[in-house]
Amino acid sequence: MENTLGLEIIEVVEQAAMASARWMGKGEKNIADQVAVEAMRERMNKIYMRGRIVIGEGERDEAPMLYIGEEVGICTREDAKEYCNPDELVEIDIAVDPCEGTNLVAYGQNGSMAVLAIAEKGGLFAAPDFYMKKLAAPPAAKGHVDISKSATENLKILSDCLGRSIEELVVVVMDRPRHKELIQEIRQAGARVRLISDGDVGAAISCAFSGTNIHALMGIGAAPEGVISAAAMRCLGGHFQGQLIYDPAQVNTPESANWTKEGNAARLKEMGVENPDKAYGAEELASGKTVLFAACGITPGGLMDGVRYFKGGARTQSLVISSQSRTARFVDTIHLFDEPKALQLK
Repeated sequence: MENTLGLEIIEVVEQAAMASARWMGKGEKNIADQVAVEAMRERMNKIYMRGRIVIGEGERDEAPMLYIGEEVGICTREDAKEYCNPDELVEIDIAVDPCEGTNLVAYGQNGSMAVLAIAEKGGLFAAPDFYMKKLAAPPAAKGHVDISKSATENLKILSDCLGRSIEELVVVVMDRPRHKELIQEIRQAGARVRLISDGDVGAAISCAFSGTNIHALMGIGAAPEGVISAAAMRCLGGHFQGQLIYDPAQVNTPESANWTKEGNAARLKEMGVENPDKAYGAEELASGKTVLFAACGITPGGLMDGVRYFKGGARTQSLVISSQSRTARFVDTIHLFDEPKALQLK
């Protein structure tokens, strides 16, 4: 699967990022999302595959989306028999977030990216658009920290695993009222907190790379992005756990005002989630034999630069991670739209 789709999924996230980046700083988050969705869908429909979206985006805030259950790829067309050999057919599940951090793009802030994860059919957890309690940590702490433990306990374990004092640790937390007590506990334990307004996929992945100065992600964020993060961390050998949050009282957001705990639990059961309180590891959220993750920076971030336009073209930075080849490739691409006068290298 990597040999078949590796390069093409990079182009999928590149096209989404370039489309969204044109709306950077214009205050139009839904348009920035919509154009990324359209660009991602258009490029995926040119790939020789039968793809199915198992995790879409935008359902919660009614933004445009690649919807759950949507089929993409050349081999989903009505005339697919003319193009696709069933014996060679690549049938995959896809999790997407064409514009992770729409507010970041709209207001010209750092950290937005176009992301997706793929695995063979049945290889990705079909998470509903609920919230998820998350814990990400470096590979050295894998299997030692645990989402069921307190932040204080996990920081002590993380300190031992990394050979660092707690005071040297940096924990990323989304800046939300629901995290007031968590932030206070982390600070009282002695660690430092880096607050982010949106986009926790990049923060989770950064835990797996030395030199990012991010040692953990804690707190509650969107469940679909949790599965995408888990796919990347599965490939990188990092620690990731996610626990679905279906009680609206735990998130207390405007969109959850019309939810009920009982209704959410019933929906989870319909989706095949028998134990809604289970804490899932990366290997369960992304269980496929082969898992691929790809991201392209829209605005500048800790791992990748954002899209940079120049006369006649653009330059992008992407990251593709594979469980098959056990590689993380940073891809620097120059896109030529017309006959350029000069190529921008720096």
